[in-house]
Amino acid sequence: MMKNFSGSSPNNNKHQTNHRRYSLVSAAALRVSLRGYGFCMAALFLFCFGSLFYQLNGGPPRILLDVRQYLGESTYLDDHGPPAPRVLSFPSQVVYNRVGKCGSRTVVILLRLLAEKHQFNLVSSDIHNKTRLTKHEQVDLVKNISNIPQPFLYTRHVHFLNFTRFRIEQPVYINIIRDPINRFLSNYFFRRFGDWRGEQNHLIRTPGMKDDERYLDINVCILENYPECSNPKVFYIIPYFCGQHPQCREPGVWALERAKQNVLENYLLVGILEELEDVLLLLERLLPHYFTGVLNIYKSPDYRKMGNMTGTVRKHTPTLEALQVLYHRMRYEYAFYNFIRDQFHLIKRKIGLKSPSQPPAYSPAFLRELALRTPEPLDEDEELDADLDDANGWLVHP
Repeated sequence: MMKNFSGSSPNNNKHQTNHRRYSLVSAAALRVSLRGYGFCMAALFLFCFGSLFYQLNGGPPRILLDVRQYLGESTYLDDHGPPAPRVLSFPSQVVYNRVGKCGSRTVVILLRLLAEKHQFNLVSSDIHNKTRLTKHEQVDLVKNISNIPQPFLYTRHVHFLNFTRFRIEQPVYINIIRDPINRFLSNYFFRRFGDWRGEQNHLIRTPGMKDDERYLDINVCILENYPECSNPKVFYIIPYFCGQHPQCREPGVWALERAKQNVLENYLLVGILEELEDVLLLLERLLPHYFTGVLNIYKSPDYRKMGNMTGTVRKHTPTLEALQVLYHRMRYEYAFYNFIRDQFHLIKRKIGLKSPSQPPAYSPAFLRELALRTPEPLDEDEELDADLDDANGWLVHP
């Protein structure tokens, strides 16, 4: 009998049918898995994009807050507290640790007008006689400043504070200083006789001052080495930039160099009062969100009327001998002042402002005499520039 090999058996037909069904199921499953994979990737992309948007804007999108509030009575703010403050595109934390009798009241008047115009928070402390702080006081002040709503400008008579020491973001610092002897003279007579707001003001500021102290001749104070006219009292400007370290209050190279380092690392600008209009112009360039229009306000007649009330009364220049002695006591202050003046002129040149003409290379006669009378010569790193103004230049403008 011949066997037929061309036909298919019933078993083979059943196997082929099962194979087709398996292929269809596999294809359907593959389609489902690809669709699910695509959905997962799309969800992941949206999550990453939403997270990026959240971080860039300092909080959740407004629509998420609205949806959350619609779905339930509690909101995102109820569950998690307020969102992180938005990171602004300009310096939004500015500290002006103003140096006494260096034009600070003039600048504060301008800041009050500017704060209203530009809508930034101006916080001006009424504490005037607490420049040195304990560690606990530093922590409290740093936290209080950092919690001010941004953008803000905080101003107070206080020595430099290192925020990073307490793991808080360092703000931008600004300041203004002036010729050290000019500052000393202004403070000396202001404590006794006040300013043009009324000479009776000095009675309020110094009610415990006796007449023999109030009317003490400044030459006697300097030449007879009264505490008010000698170190450490006349070592005044450098501690504002050196900081809160106890050694910052000791006249010497260490405090001087630390003050210089802090200026270079933490201050956007330190100007000099003798060139106040240029200081205001640079502040307008460097911090436009705070100081735009400040020069126009400063030059306006209405402001001039207010500014003229801040000048110290009964101020006069000591004798040449007293100036010599005072200059020697303030040699570190002058080293710092000359450093700041050079840095300020460097910034002016970079921006394109013309600095005032340089004084003669030879030192004034009274400084040459002082060098001969100095008991011990200054070290190389303490030498002062010899291009100071003569004694008449120390007559201060209010």
